[in-house]
Amino acid sequence: MVIKEVKVRNQVGLHARPATFFIQKANEYKSSIWVERDEKRVSAKSLLGILSLGIVGGATIKVIADGNDENEAVDGLIKLIETGFTEQL
Repeated sequence: MVIKEVKVRNQVGLHARPATFFIQKANEYKSSIWVERDEKRVSAKSLLGILSLGIVGGATIKVIADGNDENEAVDGLIKLIETGFTEQL
């Protein structure tokens, strides 16, 4: 299992369009992936789950993965967040 923290840099946070990009990226991996904020954990592959966390710009979240490609999954999702979702998928 791999766990890394990241600060959400884009102003709107992880809502609507950025959340869709995040979920699409998460679905590229076979590992089970979760996002955690304030000790609430949801599937990184669930739009409703991600939106329910209410992740705003400046928030710190944890990206957690467990599986054969867990390192690649966490690194890929962290990179997407750090670029402010400007990376096209």
